[in-house]
Amino acid sequence: MKTFSLDQLAAGAYGRMEYNSRKTFIGITADSAGIDYTLRNAYCRQVVAAGAVPVIIPPVTDAAVINETLERIDALILSGGGDHNPLWQGEQPVPELHSINAERDSAELLIARMAYNRRMPILGICRGMQTLTIALGGRVKQDIGRSMKHSQDADRSEPTHTVTIMPGTTLYKLYADGQAAKADDEPGITIPVNSFHHQAVNTLGTHLVMSAIAPDGITEAVESIDIQAAIGVQWHPEWLGEDGLPLFIWLKENAMLYRKAQKLHDRIPSVDSHCDTPMFFHQGVDFLQRDERILVDLHKMHEGRLDATSMVCYLPQPYADGNGASEDRKGKPFSELVHYPIESPREYTDFIFDEIEKIVAQAPHHLAFARNAAELCSNKSAGLKSIMLGIENGLAIEDNIDNLDHFASRGIVYMTLCHNGDNLICDSARTGNTHGGVSAYGKEVIRHMNRLGIMVDLSHAAESSFYDALETSQAPIVCSHSNCRSLCDHPRNLTDEQMRALAKAGGVMQVTLYGGFLRTDGEATLNDVMAHLEHAISIMGIDHVGIGTDFDGDGGVRGMGDASACINLTMELMRRGYSDDDISKIWGGNWLRVMTQVQSMRSA
Repeated sequence: MKTFSLDQLAAGAYGRMEYNSRKTFIGITADSAGIDYTLRNAYCRQVVAAGAVPVIIPPVTDAAVINETLERIDALILSGGGDHNPLWQGEQPVPELHSINAERDSAELLIARMAYNRRMPILGICRGMQTLTIALGGRVKQDIGRSMKHSQDADRSEPTHTVTIMPGTTLYKLYADGQAAKADDEPGITIPVNSFHHQAVNTLGTHLVMSAIAPDGITEAVESIDIQAAIGVQWHPEWLGEDGLPLFIWLKENAMLYRKAQKLHDRIPSVDSHCDTPMFFHQGVDFLQRDERILVDLHKMHEGRLDATSMVCYLPQPYADGNGASEDRKGKPFSELVHYPIESPREYTDFIFDEIEKIVAQAPHHLAFARNAAELCSNKSAGLKSIMLGIENGLAIEDNIDNLDHFASRGIVYMTLCHNGDNLICDSARTGNTHGGVSAYGKEVIRHMNRLGIMVDLSHAAESSFYDALETSQAPIVCSHSNCRSLCDHPRNLTDEQMRALAKAGGVMQVTLYGGFLRTDGEATLNDVMAHLEHAISIMGIDHVGIGTDFDGDGGVRGMGDASACINLTMELMRRGYSDDDISKIWGGNWLRVMTQVQSMRSA
């Protein structure tokens, strides 16, 4: 019998309350109708049935409100209902266009784009699938014509046509054990769905792929190709009870993983040991905005939960003499290679560091320098992202070892001894055999780096240089962005023997995201990154690996294309059973341990 006693209801609620295991919060976008915000109750009921907490999101366009909303939910549902204004696609309205809602369009398109950039799990339903498509650069048909009726008068819980789900998709995995068996002559599984729409996806853009199709060729489902949890369906699973529930359970499970990864990033320092973003300074990029010309900026670091990036000054090797320049650089002046009227490598390095200092000074409430692990952790506690300085190519010190003291005073934490060409310090992996490894001058450079507490980085170095440096250095050495040669036979990658020697000496190898160092053919993805990372762990142990993305230096792969996707790696590690402690070591713990050890050997 139904009770009307609040005391009884409260007793029951408090009796089963679990304060230490919050369920995931799934936000659902609401419609705007005159003076009301509205939402069909079926959305909330399915979210609750899936084991999550529904949160209704009004169509408010204020970016600050959207940001705060996304900080507090774990997944997003873009709900159905209504047409999109064709002007969002630069089109004029066709006669068949129905009513549009300016307030809803702008709010939902913005929240869809911002949620996707955060790698937040997303489920788009009917109009919501179209919203996701437009937000990610695709296009929607204003009216799909009359080849098959998609807008029905039937009860919303009644299936009215079928769709075929493509093999190999996330949607296929959800429904392969479901309502309909696959016929021998069909490319996928066919399921019955309900349908109430006359607009539909036309072109997918670069982030989505079709995962289900109607008999008349209309796209009935899409999903992300960026290896992240985003699905759109043209039908209405919220009305289909148990038949629609798998999508909501999928969303809840991905929301739980996303929340777990965020919580871990709140506790641990995450460090990218190598990015080349200063290479784009000459284009006038804005690090404090979400600038699509660069892969690392303040917003992307926040979205990906990346605490620190080692921003290097990269110096190309230009010389045509015994310093072993790359063929395409021989004879070219240094100024032409760096896009600035500066001929001195030291002067250019100072210029780049000056530019980085200007960026940090412009955002004191968001950015700070970190010269050591303690400063990085202090910055994190204060809610600041950290910039660490490095030099890529010992060319920066020219032929004067005293320049190391100068750059140490500027706060560099490491220097890569060479780049794609032999220099005065050592031989490169990509060119000649000028010194047979590290030169006599180079050995003095290494010893002085030890005295200054600067990490010696052997990425880009020849194998002979690697072993010479390992023998010369009194402190552990690092490879800030290198991969495994046994998986990808490239001279820039480390052999298993090198990796064992590096680990034995207490060093660390930071797996990088450059496609050519991940595989010899085809497109590299996050799965290839994981293959190199797990091979390195199998050879070196969990205490000697990390991540050096090489973002903006041609690093970046599908699934981890920029700094906003760093949390994707964390979620993949969690899927594969890595502990929080393991992930902490990979995401910076090992790198910071070596940095601290090197700095502790600094001469008084």
